[in-house]
Amino acid sequence: MEVLLSPLDFENIDTQVHAWMDARGIAYEVMPCDPDLADTAQFCEHYGIAPAASGNTIVVATKKEPKDYVACVVAATSKLDVNKRVRKLMGARKVSFASADETRDLTGMLIGGVTIFALPDQLPIYVDRPLMDLEYIWVGGGSRSSKLKLRPTELHKVPNLEFIEDLGIAF
Repeated sequence: MEVLLSPLDFENIDTQVHAWMDARGIAYEVMPCDPDLADTAQFCEHYGIAPAASGNTIVVATKKEPKDYVACVVAATSKLDVNKRVRKLMGARKVSFASADETRDLTGMLIGGVTIFALPDQLPIYVDRPLMDLEYIWVGGGSRSSKLKLRPTELHKVPNLEFIEDLGIAF
């Protein structure tokens, strides 16, 4: 399944993400952040957010053309098991992290701001199951200038999302 490019407007991505979430009744809080501090480690350190409660959204692509894509979310205290778990979930021989350009073209979002909200409808989304045990999680807001805080139970309202055991490997 080839995923079509997202129709999102890069310049207004935050507004589009919020509208998408509002339309699905997803409760969330927006936290503005310095775009220079949007990468997870800097964000958590500067704003006092526990890395275990910060979810990284990572796009993975098959190597074979036409490429297939998935979006994955793991805690900042884990690394995504791309070569075993994600590869198996995608049913592919070889996969890799999507490039920054592929991620931007697919999602309309820059690395450091990518979120699982407002992604193309046909894009599978995999979330590491242990994130469901948290009271709150922090994820990208669509741009590098905001983050979103929400209860993990709100993720049940996201189409094409599955909770996957052992998606992440703890550091």
